[in-house]
Amino acid sequence: MKILGIGIDIIKNSRIKKSIKNTNFIKRIFGKEEVKFSNGKTNKTIYFAKRFAAKEAFAKCIGTGFRNDLNFKDIQILNNKTGKPYYLISKKIKNIVEKKFKIKNFDLFLSLSDENDYSVAFTILQRK
Repeated sequence: MKILGIGIDIIKNSRIKKSIKNTNFIKRIFGKEEVKFSNGKTNKTIYFAKRFAAKEAFAKCIGTGFRNDLNFKDIQILNNKTGKPYYLISKKIKNIVEKKFKIKNFDLFLSLSDENDYSVAFTILQRK
């Protein structure tokens, strides 16, 4: 197993707090499952800030940023039954990683955290 990419991002929560007041921002950045899951959250700012940071961390991890047809909405972050966050590997994400790294099997690891003013995401892409 080999690490192919690492990405990290930090965001000031107040930036997201202002942005999520605009429904167009939410529609442009977050996928349906992310928005649906946010309905049960009391602190939507932290919820969306961590996901925004995770999307940025993923784009850095694969080394492309948001270009070559990669959009924020293409990257969705969900949680398993115990609350652990993970990237939803869509067909598009799978194709992007396979093409860029010329691999078929990979793992994406994600860690999210927040503290008052900031949220942070850390991502590792590893060949299986």
